[in-house]
Amino acid sequence: MENKAIGNPNDTRYLIIIAVLSVIVPLLVAFLLFMPQTGKLGDLDVSFLPKLHAVLNSLTALALMVGYYQIKRQNRRGHRFAMTTAFVLSAFFLISYVTYHYQAAPTSFGGEGTIKLLYYFILITHIILAAIIVPLVLLSVYFAVSEQYVRHRKVSRWTFPLWLYVAITGVVVYLMISPYYS
Repeated sequence: MENKAIGNPNDTRYLIIIAVLSVIVPLLVAFLLFMPQTGKLGDLDVSFLPKLHAVLNSLTALALMVGYYQIKRQNRRGHRFAMTTAFVLSAFFLISYVTYHYQAAPTSFGGEGTIKLLYYFILITHIILAAIIVPLVLLSVYFAVSEQYVRHRKVSRWTFPLWLYVAITGVVVYLMISPYYS
């Protein structure tokens, strides 16, 4: 049952914050991908971060599936814990990802032929959906925290499969490009 009115007075403020973050986060990531700032953090070794990103994405996907399972079993507490875990893991991933791309030189995929086409298809869909998922995750979290469960369910129907795809393809992209890290 919906505990809060759909016209919640806090909505405007939070929806503006969500909109701003939904623009800033993808722009920051795009800037770092297209304008690498290699070495700006001195001799900081970030070479281990791509493996960490794959682990964080794997754990995020697992937390999302556990959260989905828990809500289907009407276990709101278990769902909340799993989804909070997925959100925290994704936030940590984002901070680590930005740090890595701020510090490290870009890595090019070295495969040829069909595998190269497959890699770029997965990578491009991953990037596009990663940008789209930012506002969906933030809206899902906001509606859950503000106890607007009807709105939460409507947004989460889209958030869950897209977020899961982004988490899984993040691991796939890492596995495909990892042989080419220097």
